[in-house]
Amino acid sequence: MKALHKQLSFELTRFDAKPQSIETLFIGGGTPSTVSPELYTPIFELLSPYLQKNCEITTEANPNSATKEWLEGMKYLGVNRVSFGVQSFNAKKLKALNRAHTPQQAKDAINYAKTVGFEHISLDLIYNYQDDTKTLLLHDIEEAFSLPIDHISAYELTIEDGTKFSSTPEVRQEDENLAFFVTDEIQKRGFNAYEISNFGTYQSKHNKGYWELKNYIGAGAGAVGFLKDRRYYPQAGIEAYVTNPLNITEEALTTDELVTERIFLGLRSSVGIQKSILSDNMVQKAAILCEKKKLLYDDTHYYNENFFLSDELALYILG
Repeated sequence: MKALHKQLSFELTRFDAKPQSIETLFIGGGTPSTVSPELYTPIFELLSPYLQKNCEITTEANPNSATKEWLEGMKYLGVNRVSFGVQSFNAKKLKALNRAHTPQQAKDAINYAKTVGFEHISLDLIYNYQDDTKTLLLHDIEEAFSLPIDHISAYELTIEDGTKFSSTPEVRQEDENLAFFVTDEIQKRGFNAYEISNFGTYQSKHNKGYWELKNYIGAGAGAVGFLKDRRYYPQAGIEAYVTNPLNITEEALTTDELVTERIFLGLRSSVGIQKSILSDNMVQKAAILCEKKKLLYDDTHYYNENFFLSDELALYILG
């Protein structure tokens, strides 16, 4: 936490942060709910002058470690949104996914968050695990909607190198029908998709900030920051980061790379693509997609209604 404080102090200067200029704050990556609220206090004291009055302040939390006391402590610091890593309400699936909580713990934690007075509550679900069926996923969705939430993130299981599942890639199934099924069932219940994996009556400002390619400070081991045309990578290893939190790698992005990123991000979310950033050739390609009813448009932007086609549409425009 001291290393994090040191890096944040440095980044506020690098980003030329002004009073009340921070729109959103997100505490995540790892398990924030295993760190006591007292240890976050110096971080909040440092950031407080820079936070806008209506700043969205989110913390991720694991149901087994997000006690009522922890939630109360984070609420006291100013956190107004909690995102719970639930993944499933099926006990067998949770065990297989190596999750430490039970379905009941997940429900209790979310109800605690509501009781404590959090304004916005989100949960994550995972699908396309090997034993997933429509029946199991429907149960997960129904359980989610029985809770006081205003947002769901539904992610397809991905296998990362070096994780427990990298030696057993067969635990991931390829069933695009389940992706459509999950999306339809969530939307049927009144949570609109505003990005390929995100749904809600409330749309996270922090998530949208990424898709709009706004500047963001990335602080902590393995974080990523972005400013104008550069990415910043603090060291990924905890020990190395603690030893020197200011050893940060820079990556310069070309104009073409930034345009490509804006196209991919814009098409996989409700943000859309600003027409003015596209070359004449890209505009022609986009016009063809509009004719074929694959894109919508207004005076300034192109929009995609089917997020599952976003990569194909992006590649076509860039081609």
